[in-house]
Amino acid sequence: MRPIRRSCDRLVSLVLSLALLLPGCGRNRQDEKHEKQLFAMDTVMLLTAYGDEGDAALAAAAEVINGLAADLDPEQEGSSVAALNAGAGTAVDVSADCLAVLDTALAVGRETGGALDPALYPVILAWGFTTGDYRVPSQAELDRLLAAKDTDGIELNAGAGTAALPEGMAVSLGAVAKGYAAQKAIEAAGAAGVERAVFSLGGNVQTLGQTRPDGKPWQVAITDPNDTGSYLGTLSVGQTAVVTSGGYQRYFEEGGQTYIHILDPATGCPVDNSLASVTVVTEDGARADALSTALFVLGEEEALAYCAAHGDVELVLVTEDGRVVVTDGLADGFTENSEDYTYEYP
Repeated sequence: MRPIRRSCDRLVSLVLSLALLLPGCGRNRQDEKHEKQLFAMDTVMLLTAYGDEGDAALAAAAEVINGLAADLDPEQEGSSVAALNAGAGTAVDVSADCLAVLDTALAVGRETGGALDPALYPVILAWGFTTGDYRVPSQAELDRLLAAKDTDGIELNAGAGTAALPEGMAVSLGAVAKGYAAQKAIEAAGAAGVERAVFSLGGNVQTLGQTRPDGKPWQVAITDPNDTGSYLGTLSVGQTAVVTSGGYQRYFEEGGQTYIHILDPATGCPVDNSLASVTVVTEDGARADALSTALFVLGEEEALAYCAAHGDVELVLVTEDGRVVVTDGLADGFTENSEDYTYEYP
């Protein structure tokens, strides 16, 4: 077995390529650029803010991110998620953030027919994607784990500040946590006094302000799944979230077969469809993060159908056969950057 994970060097390279698309320091203090890099949630993050309060805003944002990283990690002793899993079968006191992320995960799961499922955590553990101890579980093991899953039985009580899992279950919020953290970090930066900022939390980008300090749209790079140190295009956006999920982000190989970290809740196995990556553009970072995983699971046709039915969601789909599909709401703001792909604007 040969475990493969995207190296920090290649991730830093992509983050820096995104930084190169951002404006430099301006002539007045409102254009002054402030940057902070940190590592949290198993991801290299680059936070950029503009204006007099930039440093204070970045400190506030980093505090939010680090706090959420600790609270939403099922492996972190004392976290809300760890307590929830340990107390399965009873109502457990959890943070408001934990409740909000769980609520988003469950809502997106319902509206996508179960394509996102926070209760898949024991299956994720069986594959070793959280620890790096990769293995291919037997079908009998997967069937047993899936049979014990009762996502509909999860109960949230925002008024009491509690959540309850059916006995024997455990959850992970990894498919939503970074998007939620990006959203809350941007909100903290705004509350600290900045009007323009862009945060890149790995595949999660969140912007503050409709334009950059120079009055032009934000430019967000879309990773090339076949060359993660490069990008296949850029999006011009306003104040929004841009979140990408893809099999290239974490995977391992065994017996000549590649197993990606995105699992189909129906089978417990890595998704095997025509998609290489899904980028979701919508205002709410947590929802964007959840949808990027769910729509990857659904595949190209159903992902486009979801987009057509929801006017506040736009997509960039990259397929295994070398196509980049850009939905109508992004077409005018998308710039192609690779001759290795065919670009489609349905």
